Amino acid sequence: MAKILIADDNQQIVSILEAYAKKEGFTVTTSFDGEDALAKAMSTSFDIILLDVMMPKKDGFSVCREIRRHLTVPIIMITARSEDFDKIMGLDNGADDYVIKPFSPSEVMARIRAVLRRINRANGAMDGHFSLDNLTINLDEYHSQINEVTIPLTKKETELLWTLASSKNKVFTREQLLNSLWGYDYYGDTRTVDSHIKRLRSKLEAVPHPNWEIKTIWGVGYKFEVVT
Repeated sequence: MAKILIADDNQQIVSILEAYAKKEGFTVTTSFDGEDALAKAMSTSFDIILLDVMMPKKDGFSVCREIRRHLTVPIIMITARSEDFDKIMGLDNGADDYVIKPFSPSEVMARIRAVLRRINRANGAMDGHFSLDNLTINLDEYHSQINEVTIPLTKKETELLWTLASSKNKVFTREQLLNSLWGYDYYGDTRTVDSHIKRLRSKLEAVPHPNWEIKTIWGVGYKFEVVT
């Protein structure tokens, strides 16, 4: 399970972001000052860090700069100010993105997904293109092929396939897929995910792919399983 560090001295903000991050499937660690955030970042392997700029004991810029001296973990800065100086300062210190208060938790989760997609692209999914065995996905053009045969997927089916395939062998709950692809404000339920998976599988079955499959994990959700 992916790990996230949320560092902000506002406990209400941390509580809200923690709840949303857990819905995304993260194991959450929290921190309320810069020194503690830095200590936790250096002692635990996180997949991503949310880091507030204005924190007691050590500001977020200093924490980001120190983390970046040792680690490549993606960092999203949280700032209450919108001045270009703060944005530039954060990016120059090694942040991968930033969000400005006040924000919606859904926006923060979307930015997290975007940053992690960029990281995933460095592992077999470069520049909007994913390739594994006989499957290729072009997310920029929403075009998918198996053995160079085009599979006529809808936009949402392509995004669903990309999400599963680019995190091969990772189990996604139905709630995670629903929140990630349709958003927290979507008026629907997890049956939406099941119906899209059913249609996606039906289309993929048009071309043999013996080395991988979208597998149901009963009582949990789905994963893109690669046969080794």
